[in-house]
Amino acid sequence: MLIVENISKHFAGIKALDQINLEIQPGKVTAIIGENGAGKSTLMKILSGVYPEYEGRIIFKGNTVNFLNPKQAQESGISIIHQELNLIPYLSITENIFLGRELTTYWGELDKKRMRLKTKELLSRLKLNIDPDTRIIDIKVGQQQVVEIAKALLTESEVIIMDEPTSAISDNEVQILFEIIHDLRKENKSIVYISHKLDELFKIADNYVIMRDGKVIECGGMTDIKTDDIIHKMVGREINLMRKQGCTASHKELLNVSKLYLKHPYNKNEFLLKDLSFNLKEGEILGVFGLMGAGRTELLEALFGLHPKMISGEIQIDGSKTTITSAGDAIKAGLALVPEDRKKDGLLLGLDVQQNIGLTTLKDMEHLGLLEIRKETQLSDKYRDELKIKTSSGKQAAGNLSGGNQQKIVIAKWLATKPKIFLLDEPTRGIDVNAKNEIYKLILNLAAQGMGIIMVSSELPEILAVSDRVLVMSEGSITAQIPINEATEACILKAAIPKSI
Repeated sequence: MLIVENISKHFAGIKALDQINLEIQPGKVTAIIGENGAGKSTLMKILSGVYPEYEGRIIFKGNTVNFLNPKQAQESGISIIHQELNLIPYLSITENIFLGRELTTYWGELDKKRMRLKTKELLSRLKLNIDPDTRIIDIKVGQQQVVEIAKALLTESEVIIMDEPTSAISDNEVQILFEIIHDLRKENKSIVYISHKLDELFKIADNYVIMRDGKVIECGGMTDIKTDDIIHKMVGREINLMRKQGCTASHKELLNVSKLYLKHPYNKNEFLLKDLSFNLKEGEILGVFGLMGAGRTELLEALFGLHPKMISGEIQIDGSKTTITSAGDAIKAGLALVPEDRKKDGLLLGLDVQQNIGLTTLKDMEHLGLLEIRKETQLSDKYRDELKIKTSSGKQAAGNLSGGNQQKIVIAKWLATKPKIFLLDEPTRGIDVNAKNEIYKLILNLAAQGMGIIMVSSELPEILAVSDRVLVMSEGSITAQIPINEATEACILKAAIPKSI
């Protein structure tokens, strides 16, 4: 279906891709595997028309192609579903699917009836029983993922690239996605599947392509390789995943939360968080687990002062009652928040690495109202070195770095404030196994230095690997608080499942 011949790509003198050769077969799922920064996203952007300039050639269905933009690629039959979904939240499902390719009547007016019927047909084909007039903001992330697939099917795409499609959806939604992929495979569609969750690849992929440092290291069938071999080929060396050795927590209580409630923003009689009470000790890592919609992100946002008019309850820091009505109050009280969506809420992608790291401490770097660039550079160099942020210089745009390095910039930005309590929301989402290991090591080092850490994660092995204690949430309530030596995947999941299921 698709042949890539000797593709190379440079950015500011850095070789992102080096003589890439691979084949994508019809009716097969091809897994593209590699660390962040291996070149996967760059290659996919070339295939989907985002980067029209490169060396080498692409042969699609026997013909050499060179797409000037994503619209050309889509019209030819190649679509990409990005990790950060490209949907307009306040438009309907129909409006999103037909955006830029609207159907019109003989008189030039929008043919809303025909677009709605076609959307209903696509959703039915994808087993999504939702009214096409429903706004994107009102449906779950997993359902939004299906809408993105519907967009690809509308243009009769024959190659569908899926970039981390399960990074933010529940196990049930993952199963539905896999069924859709299975059906697409039977229709002879080619699926290019990028994921750092290696267990998924063995369930869904037929073939694999391993990339490292902008090169293809190996290709083959998924039945012919094991997980350990994949990891070794990805990084070129053995990786021993970090595990917490003993408890670093002291008896000193850093944070005490009592009877915390968070009102629903639209339904006044409902609560997103209900009667939460817990504490955090100095040097402790408190893992927070829950299914989608359990209230994990809302908990961190409430502690950080992002919903001041909707919360009630008492927060004590270092034994003193603390009122937090803004992010500024939270920072002064010693809190830092690494958000779930680093690109949307954690970084200014158009600014460089140095500027992003200095954002939280601008007051410390000014003199007579002017920013002292020397101080900003010193701060950036310090954290680039300490956190091993891979970048050509502090002047490189944050948006051009891999996911793991972007996450380190967000962490560096907050470490510069010298926090007592670190709130981490999915700190390893969408990053590879080696970058994850570096983040784990950093979290454990911070705890060993006495910092209190609350870490939200959807991955149970991650929670069990680094936590001292596990706080389990379901439907806005705490359903269990389990010491790590008593915690198992079974007991955590049992506490996380809503009673109504």
